[in-house]
Formats: sequence, structure tokens, C-alpha cells
Amino acid sequence: MLNDIKTDAQTRMGKSIDSLKHSLTRLRTGRASTALVDGIKVPAYGVDTPLNQVASVSLGDSRSIIITPFDKSLVAPVEKALLASDIGITPTTAGTVIRLNMPPLTEERRKELAKHVAHEGEDAKIAIRNVRRDAMQKVKDLLKDKQITEDDERRTEDEIQKLTDRFVKDVDAVVKTKEEELMAL
Repeated sequence: MLNDIKTDAQTRMGKSIDSLKHSLTRLRTGRASTALVDGIKVPAYGVDTPLNQVASVSLGDSRSIIITPFDKSLVAPVEKALLASDIGITPTTAGTVIRLNMPPLTEERRKELAKHVAHEGEDAKIAIRNVRRDAMQKVKDLLKDKQITEDDERRTEDEIQKLTDRFVKDVDAVVKTKEEELMAL
């Protein structure tokens, strides 16, 4: 039962890291990434459909994303969906091909994005600490119900703390990598 608590804590902490990575992939850096348009829905055939299901999304070069709708009649709806999204880039349409050119980030915008990345990292650390608190509480409840000894409690709490420290270091590494990516010209 102590192993179940540790395994559950490890799984939940891992999900916090995955969530952080996912939220940071949507953050626009100076480089183009198809993840930037992942969450965009296009009104196609009467239903809001994910962009990648109605169009081919690829990288033209390091600073542009090329979107080619499968159906020519969807060019205008795709363009409108891109304009309505919060990515902050105006699409350029040439026939059936829509191009998103990534403008270089200003120094001020880079610093602003770096602060946002740090904030996201702090939120992930808070989530990890909450998982630790829940796991520690479960261990204390087992001790209170006399299902484990005090030695087992101390040992398990130490292991949970080491697990927490490891995941907090992982968060720091992810945040540092993203900040370096943002600050690179």
C-alpha cells in the first residue's frame, strides 16, 4: 500500500511535467512550430474540426508554417479561424496555400514570454507540491490507523520528498530550456 501511494504520486507528478511541456509548446518563440496551430478549430461541414484534420500543416522553413486545406472551399474558413485565434500572426493566402510567417520577437516580447514561462514553471511546481502533500497525508492516515509503523512513515516520507525534489529539478530544466530557446536570436 505504501508502494501504491509512491507510484500514484510519481504518476501524478509526471503528468504535471507533461502538462507543462504541452503548455509551453503552444508558446510562440522566434522559430516556427506546427504545435502553434494545434488547438485551432475550423468550422468545416457544419462542425468545428481541428485544423490538422481539414488541412496539411507543415513547416516551410524555420520561420514559416504552410497550411494547405484538403478541400479548396475550406481556404476562407481556415483563414478566418487563424485570424480569430490568439496566435497573433496574420495569415498570407496564395491560391490554396496559407502561409504563417513568424516575425522575429522583440527583446521586450522575449522578456515578457520568459516571465510567462517562469510563471508556468512555478504553477507546475505548485502542482507537484500538492501531489506531495496528498501523498504525505495518505501516509499519515495509515500511521494514524496503525497500518504502518513510524519507521515506515519516515522512510516513505523521505522517498516522497526525494521524488518531489527530482520532479522540481525536471521542471527547472524544462523552464530553462524554453527560456534559452526564447532568448536565442
